[in-house]
Amino acid sequence: MKRKLFCQISPTTYRISVQKCRCMRHLRDWTSGKTFAAEKSDEPLPMLIYRHKSLIRRKLGNVHMDLQENKAVNLSLAAPKVTGILIRPGETFSFWHLVGSLSPKKGYLEGLAISNGEPKRGTGGGMCQFTNLIHWMILHTPLQIVEHHHHDGLDLFPDFNRQIPFGTGTSIVYNYLDYRFYNPTDATYQLIVYVTDKYLCGELRADKAQKYTYHILSEDEHFVEENGIVYRCGEVYRRIIDPKTGNCIEKQLIRSNHARVLYDTSHLTITSRS
Repeated sequence: MKRKLFCQISPTTYRISVQKCRCMRHLRDWTSGKTFAAEKSDEPLPMLIYRHKSLIRRKLGNVHMDLQENKAVNLSLAAPKVTGILIRPGETFSFWHLVGSLSPKKGYLEGLAISNGEPKRGTGGGMCQFTNLIHWMILHTPLQIVEHHHHDGLDLFPDFNRQIPFGTGTSIVYNYLDYRFYNPTDATYQLIVYVTDKYLCGELRADKAQKYTYHILSEDEHFVEENGIVYRCGEVYRRIIDPKTGNCIEKQLIRSNHARVLYDTSHLTITSRS
């Protein structure tokens, strides 16, 4: 029998492990020498780099819609803590540095959370959609993503009005699984985010135009059965385009997917692999 990890022994040891991880993250940040973005501006920067919005209430398998309603509340509480943030040259954006912990005392409700590859209820659930939005916009810039976690190896829900390629999502847990990016350029960037009745909306702005444009695309996406298990496969690329000529100057592989499908696969076109 495989020996259990300390965090797996009981709920108490799990909570101890979480607190240890949180304390270690605080200590590493305190001693890292990084400058974290903290200044905001109500005035939007002049150049619109990218704009995106994502539907808040989506049908996700058998997930109860009350969790989607609660997610809308959670996003409306978190968005004001991020919107307007300026990421100056040499600064690092940290989602959790801005949003902070999520608790009922702050008004956060139970929303959809993913734990050990399964959908569950969790206070403040829905923040992954927030970092998904940010990550998608950052992929269209020269900003450097320095911390990004996936729901690795799992395809949790069937597609429903998918707007962005599979595999470009994020996984976060306060505070030790963060979403962070660094600004190595000479431009200042700004995130503007807000919630409407239907959408989580975002704009990425800057004080000057970018040299290149960026296009994200998926290739060779398919489903395959291996030893009785269905996987979603494919690659996600980023093309860097010179806007003056329209030529692609570089094509980068940013994600190779091989994710176990955890929903009903009867409607999928599946190939077999010997």
